[in-house]
Amino acid sequence: MTDGTSRPLALEALATWEPVLRILRDGSSSARRSGHVARHSWSLGLRRPPLPRPGRAARSERIRAEAEAVEPVRGALAEAGVDGVSFVADLAENGSAVLHLLWPGPGVEYGTTGAYPGAVVLVEGALPEPWRRLPDPVPGAVAAPSASPVALERMLRERLPGVGAGTTESEVAAAGARLGRPLPAELAVLYRVIGAAARDGDTARRVAERAAPVLGCALLPLDAVYVADAAAREVGWEWGATAAVVTGPGARVQGLAGSPGWIVFGEADGDQLAVDLTPGPRGHLGQIVRLDHEQVIGAELVADSLTDLVAGRRGEETEVRPGERSPVVARVNAKGLPHVEAAADPALEVLTIGVRDGAPMSLAALVGLPRLRTLTAYPGTLADPLEVGQLTGLEFLRLGVEEWRVLLDAGAVPPTLAAAAVETHGAPDPLAVAALTDALLTLRGRPPVRRTVIEG
Repeated sequence: MTDGTSRPLALEALATWEPVLRILRDGSSSARRSGHVARHSWSLGLRRPPLPRPGRAARSERIRAEAEAVEPVRGALAEAGVDGVSFVADLAENGSAVLHLLWPGPGVEYGTTGAYPGAVVLVEGALPEPWRRLPDPVPGAVAAPSASPVALERMLRERLPGVGAGTTESEVAAAGARLGRPLPAELAVLYRVIGAAARDGDTARRVAERAAPVLGCALLPLDAVYVADAAAREVGWEWGATAAVVTGPGARVQGLAGSPGWIVFGEADGDQLAVDLTPGPRGHLGQIVRLDHEQVIGAELVADSLTDLVAGRRGEETEVRPGERSPVVARVNAKGLPHVEAAADPALEVLTIGVRDGAPMSLAALVGLPRLRTLTAYPGTLADPLEVGQLTGLEFLRLGVEEWRVLLDAGAVPPTLAAAAVETHGAPDPLAVAALTDALLTLRGRPPVRRTVIEG
């Protein structure tokens, strides 16, 4: 990488990395170390002292030393406008080092495990199936009996006397036009009564502080209210492809990644509260749901209506969380299902094969399953990796290094794949993983992982 004058940027200068290389040596005469440095985080792949006393002081000192070592790199990342870079460092006994910098590029998502890249996106702009799923129609859905704009307004004025002017009818109408649908009646009342809480200024902040305990959330400004469709819940392929939309016949909330009917109006502890206009089969139109920031899919019922929310009456969802039930999502491992045959079901969408006892398994039982779209398998768990080619509907595949090599050498990478990943259980060589990533990208004509090698 250069700045246009053929002068290496600081990010590719040995001096920038020298403090990191010194700490990576860690007393070893020679070693291979790998990790990742980003603008706000880093992973150097070093074993830190344990947290419990008396190792706490030593651990804190080590973290401070790492922070000081990576600071020049993080500064260079900011200067270059780069979010992060992975590295592999070969440290020789004589003190020399060869540093490999890996720049994933547009076809590779950000990795979460040290130097390893994330998912390889083989089709530009492709999204996992749950993020393409729209809500099921709810023609019979009606508002809860408790929903009452009149009662809601009365409660709000009783509990928040003297809040001042709310938003006007024209402001509410403008918000509806921006969202592409009129605000639900109860939500419109909420903003007409205490819209001042969502404005700027000291008065608005005081109103917001008073309103938060009543609503159970911080009210968003009216111009910040948004639709939590799937695009608003961004997620990478490694998480999104292993999720599934599950909405049972008794569900009150649809198990979606996002919905054009989820209108977010509040925030609480990092989660979002939304009015739900696309409820599940047993839900109510206008019910209140919580979008958990730690979950990539689904929502939790909070109240049957905004009126119930303000009154403190909470709703209850009796069904299991989306994606946590077989046969749609199955796990074959030492604590899960014993073998592939036990997972085979016409409804199966996602299969994960993990650590288990016993011989490698055949995938024959999966052939012909109409909905199977995701397969992930730990290294050494497949009897014949070429059987993957018989699974004609796969859109995401994660395999170990050797399994991928078998498919690539045989020209048998499934043509239906929209994304793929290399399973890094067992800590394979990061450069071998990068080479496989390149091979998959090249197979689909996408830009390869770019590397910079620094010696010194």
